[in-house]
Amino acid sequence: MVAASGLALPRAAAPSPARTRAGLWPGFLRFVPPVALPPQQLRCCASTVDDGVVSAEASKPRLPRVVGMGSKLVGCGSAIPTLSISNDSLSKIVETSDEWIAARTGIRNRRVLSGDETLRGLSIQAAQKALEMAQVKAEDVDLVLLCTSTPDDLFGGAAQVLTEVGCTNAFGFDITAACSGFIVGLITATRFIKGGGLRNVLVVGADALSKFVDWTDRGTCILFGDAAGAVLVQACSADEDGLLGFCVQSDGNGQKHLNAVTSNDESILSNTNGIPGFPPKKATYSCIQMNGKEVFRFAVRCVPQSIEKALEEAGLPASSIDWLLLHQANQRIIDAAASRLDIPSDKVISNLANYGNTSAASIPLALDEAVRSGKVKTGDIIAASGFGAGLTWGSAIIKWG
Repeated sequence: MVAASGLALPRAAAPSPARTRAGLWPGFLRFVPPVALPPQQLRCCASTVDDGVVSAEASKPRLPRVVGMGSKLVGCGSAIPTLSISNDSLSKIVETSDEWIAARTGIRNRRVLSGDETLRGLSIQAAQKALEMAQVKAEDVDLVLLCTSTPDDLFGGAAQVLTEVGCTNAFGFDITAACSGFIVGLITATRFIKGGGLRNVLVVGADALSKFVDWTDRGTCILFGDAAGAVLVQACSADEDGLLGFCVQSDGNGQKHLNAVTSNDESILSNTNGIPGFPPKKATYSCIQMNGKEVFRFAVRCVPQSIEKALEEAGLPASSIDWLLLHQANQRIIDAAASRLDIPSDKVISNLANYGNTSAASIPLALDEAVRSGKVKTGDIIAASGFGAGLTWGSAIIKWG
């Protein structure tokens, strides 16, 4: 039997779970003790690429995969567009003011793609910086996860990012979970390491929501910005595992409060040959639609609960948290969540004022700034939580370094 990771495993009865995450998906979110396998039973499938053509010949054998490993975060990076749009600039477009925006959101500026800048370009820069900090060569990366809802290509961008970065031995795919995307990607990375025997996984959170904003709607255009952030997740011994606990959840009933649905243009063909409803009309995405009050209520209720569940799994009290790092959506949400968790403001990481809501990029962007400024140090415990469209939300208790 060959797993999705390319790992050939012998057929064996699944071990009984040691514990189950109450109320969550039992198949995916279940802790299973690592299965000890003889080294000779681990076989890795591989292929080479020459001049853009996939060869059937196996590449140079890599080190055997070892399952059951822990994960640690060893590098981070970020990138932002050059164009900064202030609240004062927005007041010239819509009826608003710096005071009005700052009081309701905490945002003062945001970065927006311009000229020939692309989301892929930002993603590449962030990934390269994360590899540089981690002192890991691009060719040693096994998997690249691009967490985004706004790729430059409808079919995804992970493959292009890993190619440009030089991750010649990596597979890559996109993860779409809106503002929860980076947390979902981070947890996914650790599962590939633990269950698939991968050693280095690059997780990139990137979004350009400015392309889907109605710049005449002051309720939404004041919120969003563009950016990319990345972390390098590396295999380590199980007793050094840096993912201490996590919780992820979804509720499709809340989709009506935050969405950017598809809409149909007129048919591109006038001659339908008499076939009703054919061909399908060309689809385009609408601008972001949001019920701010309902999203706020959802966030201040669900985020603290999610963090508490992750802490419970980690066996840690809230007092053990060195830093609270939430998705940078609204300063009032961040403050409310911190208050409910009894976390003092000097332990809260926030760069929302400078960048606005950058969706899947917000957590790794803020983390990168905190690490490079010396605020977050090796061994610090971080409670990170993402929340947004779907509705989806998730939390992870992680140890840096």
